[in-house]
Amino acid sequence: MPEDIVSADTQQKQGDAGSSEPVVVVEGVSITFDVKPVLQDISFTVQRGETRIILGPAGGGKSVLMKLVNGLMRPDTGTIRVFGEDVTRMKEKDLFMLRARIGMVFQESALFDSLSVEDNVAYRLHEDRVPEEEAHQRVVEALQFVELEHTIAKFPPELSGGMRRRVSIARAIIAKPDLILYDSPTGGLDPITSTTIVDLVVKQRDVTNTTSLVITHRLQDAYLLARSRFNTETGKVEPIPNDGINDTTKFLVLNEGKVVFDGSTQELVHTTDPWLREYLS
Repeated sequence: MPEDIVSADTQQKQGDAGSSEPVVVVEGVSITFDVKPVLQDISFTVQRGETRIILGPAGGGKSVLMKLVNGLMRPDTGTIRVFGEDVTRMKEKDLFMLRARIGMVFQESALFDSLSVEDNVAYRLHEDRVPEEEAHQRVVEALQFVELEHTIAKFPPELSGGMRRRVSIARAIIAKPDLILYDSPTGGLDPITSTTIVDLVVKQRDVTNTTSLVITHRLQDAYLLARSRFNTETGKVEPIPNDGINDTTKFLVLNEGKVVFDGSTQELVHTTDPWLREYLS
């Protein structure tokens, strides 16, 4: 993505950041499927510019929580406010407008196999009737950001799993969202490809300061996110010097539908909770 465009976008976000209001506020949220509790009294807050990593064993309700934040499901009890709007009570038309400010990266990429990479990435722009020339330029920029501009004319079945995931990230950032939801973006990928995806999440975080929620099942990916930075001079993601930690990256750990940890990387690493220590080991 060209430096002048990144700079302009970042300035816009910094301007929007004048408000200290959190981007996501979840309060007392519970939901049950077929008499089985999936989430129980979940509460947490995501501040503007924060990256919140959501961890926990499989089946703990992480993906359900992401769908609730995006308004794709409604909780049985509790409230969820996104950009100050209560998504648990919004009409579908209003939710559609709200989602225009949210980028979503699904675990399985969720690309349309019958559409080219360009049309997949430009899908939201086409819905918004953005002029074709402008849409094409923005697609090129988004694909350059994920280093896949050479795939613009290809179709998803021609791409590897990792490449499809990167196209999904390009599609998520094309509209310069104020919030990005990553639902297990490295799920099912080999370690090397997973690192490539994590690097892109770090790059997006550091270049645009976009608020994000990231579900991951891989602890090494979570720690990589917390301990890495994007170096604008080299254009590479690298470890933060002196074993540093990104202070905008925080953790939420779920177990059996309940919050068992909500805090910083340092607090998580030094936890004395027996269950957490065993999970992290």
